[in-house]
Amino acid sequence: MATIFAHAYEKGIDSQPRKTNIVASLVRDRYVSDAVVILENTPRRAARAVLKAVESANANLLNNSGKSIDPKTIRIARISVTSGTRMRRYVPASRGRALPFEKISSNIFVEVAGEEKVKKTADKAAEAKKGDKPAKKADKEKK
Repeated sequence: MATIFAHAYEKGIDSQPRKTNIVASLVRDRYVSDAVVILENTPRRAARAVLKAVESANANLLNNSGKSIDPKTIRIARISVTSGTRMRRYVPASRGRALPFEKISSNIFVEVAGEEKVKKTADKAAEAKKGDKPAKKADKEKK
């Protein structure tokens, strides 16, 4: 069984990386099905963005890998939150001044890993139905 990886980026989230990282740490190294339940019941604003990134990475793995993957084995291999672009804004202050502040955004990176389904080949399935006796006769004839 081979492990297959897929990832997703979510950029420009209007939440500080410090707050988003708290939510991301809740689902780090968990199965995707468990992570979705946790994020749907987390009362933080950043949980919606992390949920969207996790579901996107899950969909990328299922749809773009080109191989059949068992959905029960998909887990979050890596999740990281980094700071995004900062927009400089100004707030009016007393005596006609303008005080600067920055609107901070986050980037979320999610990588998921899943196991490939094991397919039975037609030869093995036919042998399993027939039993071992015909196969042994064929081996004796070859010798």
